Amino acid sequence: MASRLQIAPAEYLSTSFVGTDREYVRGEIVERSMPTYRHGKTQIRLGVRFEQLRESHRLFACSESRMRLASDLYRIPDIAVFAGTEPDEEVPSHPPLLVIEIISPDDRYSEVLEKLAEYRQWGVSHIWIVDPDRRTFAVYEAGALLPASSLALAGYPVEFSSNLFS
Repeated sequence: MASRLQIAPAEYLSTSFVGTDREYVRGEIVERSMPTYRHGKTQIRLGVRFEQLRESHRLFACSESRMRLASDLYRIPDIAVFAGTEPDEEVPSHPPLLVIEIISPDDRYSEVLEKLAEYRQWGVSHIWIVDPDRRTFAVYEAGALLPASSLALAGYPVEFSSNLFS
């Protein structure tokens, strides 16, 4: 069995990576999938919609920002949306209202499910999956991905349907 290099959270937080940022999972640096053009296009469309609600509904979105889920667990959601007050920490340690993960072609199902379970355990109320290649949506509920024809956020004027992929 190969040994793995363990590093401290402080070292992770002070490290800059070439290319895409990496996550920190229980002492190990974990690479993220490289986004495709469709991934990036989908991500910007989602982010722009939430940015439009910043003033009127006090929704604060960010993309690809490190989040501290636990002392030994830092994840980087594609989109995180905070409600009410904007985080004042560089690396937020309280859960957002919504996390959106956009699937890339080389994402592994088991790893995505592990990450979604961690978000739920952290306290994220709404977890969405968007797959731009298959043009599908899913919601993470009770440990499973449930297919959805659209995505909506109750109490907010937010709904995404297949036109997101146009």
